[in-house]
Amino acid sequence: MVDLVMEDTRERMARAVDHVKSEFGAVRTGRATSTLVEGLLVEYYGSETALKQLANFSVPEPRLLVVSPFDKASIGAIEKAIGNADLGLTPSNDGQVIRLAFPALTEERRKAFVKIVRNKAEEGRVALRGVRRHARQELESLEKDQGLSSDEIERLEKVLDKMTQDEVATVDGLLAHKEHELLEV
Repeated sequence: MVDLVMEDTRERMARAVDHVKSEFGAVRTGRATSTLVEGLLVEYYGSETALKQLANFSVPEPRLLVVSPFDKASIGAIEKAIGNADLGLTPSNDGQVIRLAFPALTEERRKAFVKIVRNKAEEGRVALRGVRRHARQELESLEKDQGLSSDEIERLEKVLDKMTQDEVATVDGLLAHKEHELLEV
């Protein structure tokens, strides 16, 4: 039972780190990337649909993203969703594809993105600590139910703390890399 709790904790921490990675990917760095718009919801025939299900993406130039819808009738809805997303991008279409030109980031905008990334990293750290707290509660209930010794619980809590520290260090490393990427001119 203890092994199940520890394995579940490992998986949940890995998912939390993956979530932080995906959140960082959504913060633009001045280069064109489809991760910025893939998750946008588009009103498509009366239902909200993720943009990545409606179009292909290509990056022909470092600062240009081309969105090629599968259904040309959806161009207007896609363009509207991108415009409403407040990404600082102005979509332009030629009836076949939508082009998104990524302007160079100003120093002020870069610093604002760094703040956003730091907040997302802190949210990730909080999530990791929440996973650790949940695992500790499960271990304490196992101590009562299955009669685990307090020494065994203490040893497992040290393992949990080490696991949490390692994952927080991973998030900190991701944050440092993303900050460097954002501040790079």
